Amino acid sequence: MRLAWIAALAALSLTRPALAQVPASLPAGPKVSVVAVTQPLPTQPQYTRVDIPVLREEVAQRSGGRIEVQLSTHAERNLSGTELVRLVRSGQADIGASTLSTLSGDVPILDMVDLAGLAPEIGAAKRIAEAMLPVVNRDLERFGARLMVIYPFPAQVVFCRTPFASLADLRGRKVRTFGNSLVDLVTALGAQPVSIGFPEVYSALERGVVDCAITGSGSGVAARWPEVTTHISNLPVAWALAGYMVNIAWWNRLDPQVRAFMEGALREISNRQWELGAAATRDGIDCAIGKADACRIHSLAARPMTEVPATEADRTALREILEKTVLPGFVRRCGARCGEVYNQTIAPIAGIRFGG
Repeated sequence: MRLAWIAALAALSLTRPALAQVPASLPAGPKVSVVAVTQPLPTQPQYTRVDIPVLREEVAQRSGGRIEVQLSTHAERNLSGTELVRLVRSGQADIGASTLSTLSGDVPILDMVDLAGLAPEIGAAKRIAEAMLPVVNRDLERFGARLMVIYPFPAQVVFCRTPFASLADLRGRKVRTFGNSLVDLVTALGAQPVSIGFPEVYSALERGVVDCAITGSGSGVAARWPEVTTHISNLPVAWALAGYMVNIAWWNRLDPQVRAFMEGALREISNRQWELGAAATRDGIDCAIGKADACRIHSLAARPMTEVPATEADRTALREILEKTVLPGFVRRCGARCGEVYNQTIAPIAGIRFGG
């Protein structure tokens, strides 16, 4: 399993374009102030290891101080994430980032990029994201915003308070979910989906309000879920894909050299976030199960959990539920056009067509 994750990380590193980095310099000119609201919490690795060093520090340094990014998180702005499209559209933020499932209330087609069971490994998730970026922008740009890059959080996995050995063992359990496709997945497994905001999940697990919960492997560890759960699956059921978007009117007004500079910065952020997503997935599991020598990104769990290895039966069940339940459910919510777009863009990558 560890070799598989190392190979995935190496493959992502090899996809880094030669010029996909923050430009070395920017010609002198008027100062540009950029307001960016990105990750949910200031403690997340996506913020501390990528946004701060690249978007705030490297951009300022390599632009010779010409570009200054005022960077903050959703929590610091008292946002839930659902407001990001409107925040960027109104010009209150020039750049905003949030998960696609959160943004899909305004733009339903965004859900298609990260359906439950769609990408069994991070390489497939990346290919789907790259293929869908221009497609979803055709809808998003009607709101005056444009997604510049899509990136992952750690793989979304199952944490449970009591032992389980496979997805089939979740039958009858109450499982915390988020997003429509995870609700469809959990229901198809015979479990009961429960919608609970992330900050409240710890206490819900502690009190037995839910038996299990789905989140990123590293995210659960960071939220101390190993204190209230005993078993963690290593099977990715989704990736909580997210994106950085810009206000189009602001973007088009930028000096072309500044715009090119910021494009390079956002490409660099994308590369680093994909590499972090691969590394943080396995790291989160290693930290949860008490492997101190392999726990480098997140904090080591004080009470080690038990890792539940994915089985071929699990992978087969996930694909079948995607085909028979998750995908049809998404098309019912999004409309017939979304089924056509899925078949044109994602089916060749995922190997599953809507409608057979």
